[in-house]
Amino acid sequence: MSTARTRLEPEVVIVGAGPAGLRAAQELAPRVPGEVLVLDRERRAGGIPRHCAHTGFGIRDRHRVLSGPAYAERMVRDAEESGAVLRTGAMVTGWSPGGGLEVTTPDGLLEVSAPAVVLATGARERPRTARLIPGHRAAGVYTTGFLQNLVHLRQREVGRRAVIVGSELVSWSAVLTLRHAGCRTVLMTSEHPRPEAYSLFSQPGRHLLRVPVRTRTRVRRVLGSPYVEAVEVEDLDTGAREIVECDTVVLTGDWIPDNELVRSAGLELDPGTLGPVVDAELRTDRPGVFAAGNLLHPVDTADIAALDGRQVATTVLDHLAGRVPGERRVRIVADAPLRWISPMVRRVGDRTPARNRLLAWVDRYVPAPRVVISQGGRVVAQRRLAWPAVPGRVFRVPGDLLNAARPDGGEVRVSIR
Repeated sequence: MSTARTRLEPEVVIVGAGPAGLRAAQELAPRVPGEVLVLDRERRAGGIPRHCAHTGFGIRDRHRVLSGPAYAERMVRDAEESGAVLRTGAMVTGWSPGGGLEVTTPDGLLEVSAPAVVLATGARERPRTARLIPGHRAAGVYTTGFLQNLVHLRQREVGRRAVIVGSELVSWSAVLTLRHAGCRTVLMTSEHPRPEAYSLFSQPGRHLLRVPVRTRTRVRRVLGSPYVEAVEVEDLDTGAREIVECDTVVLTGDWIPDNELVRSAGLELDPGTLGPVVDAELRTDRPGVFAAGNLLHPVDTADIAALDGRQVATTVLDHLAGRVPGERRVRIVADAPLRWISPMVRRVGDRTPARNRLLAWVDRYVPAPRVVISQGGRVVAQRRLAWPAVPGRVFRVPGDLLNAARPDGGEVRVSIR
């Protein structure tokens, strides 16, 4: 392959062909004079929904219930029919000195320069090494994404007895994938006092799928070599340990954004999300660079990521039309037990976030949370919410609570009590 780079100059380049990137492309392509180019490292566009064979996709953005593959197919079709150009197998490796993107494709090297860049690279689950689970490097340990890729896209077999680490919504997605592959889930573990997933999923899952869920437990070791033979499970309250025989371990949740391009660009990172700092209109701190989807809030559902894509498209159109964002801005900071909140910046004159909701993540269960907004050391707004704050799923904060904050009053702190 030649080392010379072919230069492309679309009007907008979007990195990531998942729900956020595809929805942004669909909205932008009919409305800009030049090309809207979508780059994705996978061989097929569609993102994670491609290998989630269960239903439940499209509720908030399409107002209908679809399977993951059907949802992905419609997203791809809509983007292409709108006029966007999708290039798969295109790995964005970094930024050129001039601010363009350096891309490696099967056909050669590219340098892509555009007036607007949208980062929609999504998030991934932390692997075993990052979770510091001891034991041999035995075959049979997967993340949910890798498991679903193996089963639904490559039609590969897995084991017969599985232990799932985590009890989030994605954990039940893993249960369904294992069931499809003929593998029985013998245990689901959670370090929290109650399962993280909505009861709508966890209760039927326990009874209909016959999955035992143990809260306040942790997998301490993976046993076996060269294949998984068992795991050692610890009760966090008593310290008692038990060996559970299995040949498959699935690590679910514990998300981290795919932030390599954010880091290499020198964009400001949020210490909570580890994604880029953005305002309510999804601008980063570099003019002309925007972000959307689970890169910002690891993770929410695919339909929320798609709504981010719609939101960022409006901001990109404003940018291309020469609209300059307001200078006055305040930082939004999450206080414990909130781990992070998104967006992290509010500017004077900005539109409200998608669905007028701030998205947050909590580290402990709060059954009837009272959201408290503080600025300059005093409470400026508070509200009791009707929904609980639960670890392992996004907590939604009404955006109008920020209306009481003053643009010249310093940082705004958000907490729950």
